[in-house]
Amino acid sequence: MGRRLDLDTLLQQLQQASTSLAPLYVISGDESLLVIEAQDALRNAAQRLGYTERTRLILDARSDWSAVLGATQSMSLFGDRKLLDLALPSGKPGRPGSETLEALAGKVASGELSDTLVILALPRLDRATRAARWASALLDAAVLVEVPTIDRNALPQWIGQRMARQGQELDADTLAWMADKVEGNLLAAFQEIQKLGLLYPPGRISAEDVRRAVLDVARYDVFDLRDAMLAGNSKRALTILQGLRGEGAGLPLVLWAVGDEIRLLSRLAALQASGGDVAGEMRRNRVFGPREQGLRRTLARVSPQAWRAAVQHAHDIDRLIKGLKVPGLLGDPWDELARLILRITVERKK
Repeated sequence: MGRRLDLDTLLQQLQQASTSLAPLYVISGDESLLVIEAQDALRNAAQRLGYTERTRLILDARSDWSAVLGATQSMSLFGDRKLLDLALPSGKPGRPGSETLEALAGKVASGELSDTLVILALPRLDRATRAARWASALLDAAVLVEVPTIDRNALPQWIGQRMARQGQELDADTLAWMADKVEGNLLAAFQEIQKLGLLYPPGRISAEDVRRAVLDVARYDVFDLRDAMLAGNSKRALTILQGLRGEGAGLPLVLWAVGDEIRLLSRLAALQASGGDVAGEMRRNRVFGPREQGLRRTLARVSPQAWRAAVQHAHDIDRLIKGLKVPGLLGDPWDELARLILRITVERKK
């Protein structure tokens, strides 16, 4: 039967010299920094225990999954222990992948992989994915390490804990200021924490010293904007839009990201209203994981009648970008794009 560990417990166990490793670890979560830390800790422990031959595979539904079982069957030239390091970023293995992962779990459960350590990184597993045969087989055979999601409200506490690890302390107001400055970006927060560790000795660091050291590291991309829009988070979406504008992002690219998502939502809403195959349309558009969840929440939140006008609004903004006047619209296409984003984030079903 599989086991479950939180990330902190795993890291504490791996620091102990006497730690032995399970044959299979599944790391599940959407915080890339924390997933990487878990993987690195396992790799370091594996190397210390003699797993010196490593095979690294990044997989999706279209990959050649025969390479996975092939790596478990190949003989090492020097009889070394082997590390099979797998990543499935989409969380969707497809039929060949599902069969392979079931077979891999069976090999682990039967003890066939005594000289092989398998690490599999997955996005956060929702209830439907956990119920799939391949996922159930893995979780029955593996140590599952569930990586937490650090949301904006929890970020000051997380920064404080990381500062404490390096013997430093900040007051509550400074922790909140740092969280605002990195705009919820965990990797950026991690980099700033390391910088403070290099610049200042252990102990309490003043707010002034922190402000001098910490740069404004909030860097945005169009996919951050898309995700904020799908979350219905107006404030964050407009902050990101303003950040993109300030960083000199190309407005056509930003409009493409927003408009493409609105056109997809319009098609999905029409399918949903007519009883069509919404899930199939998402698969055809390569929509999985958190993005799929965001689209479904948006469809549940926004009235189906709103999408035709939203699509037209996006077309009109494109005309503004090309220098054409559109009656009833603001002259600045950035401002009009903000209105379109508010239309999606604020709209609620009646």
